[in-house]
Amino acid sequence: MDVMAYVNVIVLIASVLILFFAIEKQDLLQSAILFGVASAVLSIAFYIANAPIAAAFELVVCAGLITVLFISTISLTRGES
Repeated sequence: MDVMAYVNVIVLIASVLILFFAIEKQDLLQSAILFGVASAVLSIAFYIANAPIAAAFELVVCAGLITVLFISTISLTRGES
C-alpha cells in the first residue's frame, strides 16, 4: 500500500473515533462540537479521494452551518439551572 492509502485509513479511523466520542458525551454542546470536528475530518477524506467539491460542501455546510445551528439551538433551549 502506498502512503495515501495509509493516510486515508488513518483519517477514516479518526472520524469514527470522534463520532463515537460524540455519541458517548453527556453534554449536548460538546457533542455538537465533536460532530462538527468529525464532519471536518470527513471533508479531509473526501479531498484525499479526489472529490474537492464534495469536500468543500461537507466543510462549509455540514461542519460549518449545521454545527452552528445545533450550537445555537442548544444555547437557546438550555434552562437557567
